[in-house]
Amino acid sequence: MLHAFVWATTLTEVEPAKNPLIPEMYDIVWSVVPFAIVLFVFWKLVLPNMQKTLDARAEKIEGGIAQAETAQKEAAEALEKYNALLQEARAEAADIRDKARAEGAIILAELKDQATDAAEAITTKAQQQIEAERLAAIQSLRSEVGQLALELAGRVIGEQVKDAKASSAVVDRFLADIEKSEKSK
Repeated sequence: MLHAFVWATTLTEVEPAKNPLIPEMYDIVWSVVPFAIVLFVFWKLVLPNMQKTLDARAEKIEGGIAQAETAQKEAAEALEKYNALLQEARAEAADIRDKARAEGAIILAELKDQATDAAEAITTKAQQQIEAERLAAIQSLRSEVGQLALELAGRVIGEQVKDAKASSAVVDRFLADIEKSEKSK
């Protein structure tokens, strides 16, 4: 029985079972103290330095964004200036082309006029030369026809005409009669 008594007393003296997930009070106290010290050091030393670093980065990023916006505005202005200059250059090139075409047309007209004048001069000179050669041929033919007519008359008559002036007058009259008869036709 004694054994049962000891066992019964031990059961009554046994404290209720503790939850293994809840630590003892001394563990909580000794854990809170170092946590408070680490929190204080972090709060006073690390956090301000980290905040300074983050602020510097934010300022750098904002400065970079501002610079990028400024550069973008400058690029847009430069593009507008470039487009305006390009438009002016195109207009100037068109004006130069138009002027060159007009000058080319003027030069072409002048060259045509010069060619026409040269052709007229050549034609006039050729006509004058033809007229001169025609007159020379007529003169040559008159003298040859006159000589042949005199020879023929001499053969028909049976004697030679010796007077050159008289024979020349006869030939001229004969040729004048032929020209009159051709004009009247």
